[in-house]
This record gives sequence, structure tokens and C-alpha cells, in this order.
Amino acid sequence: MEEDLSLRVGIVGLGLIGGSLAKAFREYTNCTVWGFDQNPAVTEAALACGAVDHRGEWSDLKRLDLLFLAVYPQAAVEFAQEHGGQIPRSCLVTDTCGIKTEVCERLSALARRFGFRFAGSHPMAGREKVGFAASEASLFRGASYIITPCGASQEDVALLKRTAAALGFGGCVVTTPERHDQMIAFTSQVPHALACAYVLSPQCPGHAGFSAGSYRDVSRVANINEALWTELFLSNAGPLAEELDILIGNLSRIRDAVQAGDGGRLSSLLREGRLVKESLGE
Repeated sequence: MEEDLSLRVGIVGLGLIGGSLAKAFREYTNCTVWGFDQNPAVTEAALACGAVDHRGEWSDLKRLDLLFLAVYPQAAVEFAQEHGGQIPRSCLVTDTCGIKTEVCERLSALARRFGFRFAGSHPMAGREKVGFAASEASLFRGASYIITPCGASQEDVALLKRTAAALGFGGCVVTTPERHDQMIAFTSQVPHALACAYVLSPQCPGHAGFSAGSYRDVSRVANINEALWTELFLSNAGPLAEELDILIGNLSRIRDAVQAGDGGRLSSLLREGRLVKESLGE
């Protein structure tokens, strides 16, 4: 980790991600952190534990070098609409949203309108628990940090890369919002949809005594923040629907082989999946 990062950082939204960002900045860098949250009790808790240096006031926006919008996608856009005129050109604004095409298009337009700098980003880390109480400085250790420049300068992208390294991320991926959303539909959104569909089985309440690692692995992310994930799913409806169609098709092929008692076909499908996984070296 870099220890010499010294910036004036604002974080809007001190939930799991925003709170963890604040704690990581305070623990791993020399940055000064202003915390903004609509719940005064959360801000007080962040101040009390040293996660932030200052309770953010709107007048503080002009002080900042870097501003994270660690809130839901629509809330990030609404914040920029309401306060964009208070954000100076000297401040780089980024978000932490789990979808990028829609939110980056809208935030980029607001950046042009108000004159602040913007680059999208997505820290690929999380927990089943939510809220500031679940946040921790080590949340991002070894994780991937995705950057969607959306026309940002090389200097701004480099700043986000330096920041990610200082906070403990394992590496950065620079891509387009469209590619981000396509891949996130597969790597993140489908697993959450699958987990929720899986535990809706009438057998689930009686799993105790019959389950081990497989049940835990598949069901883990069914412990979901339904308000957030509904917004994420609907904001990425096209790519997610395509990936769900692929999943349903593959499940249907396995089901059909089972129903037909076709051991050869079933074995071939299972082998195909195993070979794909082995080829990835995971």
C-alpha cells in the first residue's frame, strides 16, 4: 500500500461501501475525510470511531480533491443534480455504483453542465451485512477496482489508480460502462438472482442436517438488500435478461437429460462445465 496519499476526500453515503472507504482512507493514507450522510446518527458514529475527520456540510464541497458518491445509482444522480454547482473543477467526482451505463451517462452529462470532473468506478467488494456498522477498513484488500473513465483525463484515471492502491485493492480494470455492465450481469447479478431463486424452493426451510458446503456456497448471497438490487437489476435489464436466458437454457438442458434418463448426455454436460472451470485455473 502507498502511505503518502494526501488528499481532501469527501464521501457521500456512509453505508457498507462508503463507511469502509472512510475507514480505509483514515487507516492507510494521510487523507483528510469529510463524511456526508442523510442520517445524523451515522455521521456521529463515523466521527466517534475516527472513520471521518469532519461532518460534511455542503459548503465543504469546495474544499475537496476527490468526492465519492457511495449511494444508490439514482441517489448519486440526484446528488449531482442538486449540488453539482457547488463542486469545483479542482475536485474529481466518482461513484461506487454496481451498474455503469445509465449512471455514467447521466453523471457525465451533469459534469459537463456544472463543470466538475467525473470518472466512474466500482469497488468489487461487499458483505452480506449492510450499513456503517458492517463497514471495515480491510474490506477492499485484494479486491478489484473497476474504472470507467467516460472521457476522464489520464491524470484523473491515474489518481483513481493511486487511490485504489493506497486503499488496499489488488488491482484496477479500466473498461467501458457497457462492458462493465455486461460482465457484472454474469459475475454478480446472475449469482444473486440464482441464490434467491434457489432458496425459494419449498425444501429450503428443512435443509438443516442435510446441507453442507454446496448449500452455503449457492445460498450465501440470497441475504440481499432487495431495494438496492432491484434498482441494480432494472438498471441493467438488457444484459441481465440475456445472461438469465443463458442460465435457464443450460439448466433446461440438464433437466431434460435427467428426465429422459440420458446418462451419456448428462455426463457430457457435466463434463463440459468441469472443463470450462478447470481451463480457468480456478
